[in-house]
Amino acid sequence: MKKVLVISLGGSLIIPNNVNINFLEKFKKVINKHKKNYKFVIVTGGGSVARKYIKALKQAGKSEYFQSLAGIGATRLNARFLTYLFGKDANEGIPHDMKQVSNLLKKNNPVFCGALRYAENETSDATSAKLARFFSCEFINLTLVSGLYTKNPLKYKNAKFIPKISWRDFYDKAKKIEFEPGQHFVLDQSAARIIKKYKIKTYILGKNIKNLNNLLSGKRFKGTVIYG
Repeated sequence: MKKVLVISLGGSLIIPNNVNINFLEKFKKVINKHKKNYKFVIVTGGGSVARKYIKALKQAGKSEYFQSLAGIGATRLNARFLTYLFGKDANEGIPHDMKQVSNLLKKNNPVFCGALRYAENETSDATSAKLARFFSCEFINLTLVSGLYTKNPLKYKNAKFIPKISWRDFYDKAKKIEFEPGQHFVLDQSAARIIKKYKIKTYILGKNIKNLNNLLSGKRFKGTVIYG
């Protein structure tokens, strides 16, 4: 049996404004290279599409529930796009629950999905964490920044990189941030709680695809490990 790995592919990497096809082609190459050793479940974020819909609904005075539903729709659209990009080895339909993901994984590699079902105060990160628990496997989060920092490195040049952090310390950081649909923190609060509760080894990696390749190859990589 191949080892299952869950990857949360941040929407800001898929479609920051326009579709980032250069990055996605590199991502595809790395995933295909490592399919001989792993079965991949890849959960897609909503990116700029989700944020635009969420912003519009917020301006219209609609509730966070409807904002979240719009975000879920965007994640599923991105997942479907990636199945087209990856071709015949990927799943044809987009699963809406874990049983469907599991069934598809028997014949497809990789399997793409967006957020599975609505849950309060969750992003696709939490979907990924739940899937990692379901498959009893490790979890890789690919996001805009190369890992966890003491503060947002996109805004503060003096932000310090954190190579390793415990589940509890990471959760303590995450829960201080107020949730909002389409948020930008490296891993959402619900995901932080799940990985702490079920002791899921988690990696946060940035957009340099070499680090994902190195991690999957058992080589040195730059990223944050949440463990212990």
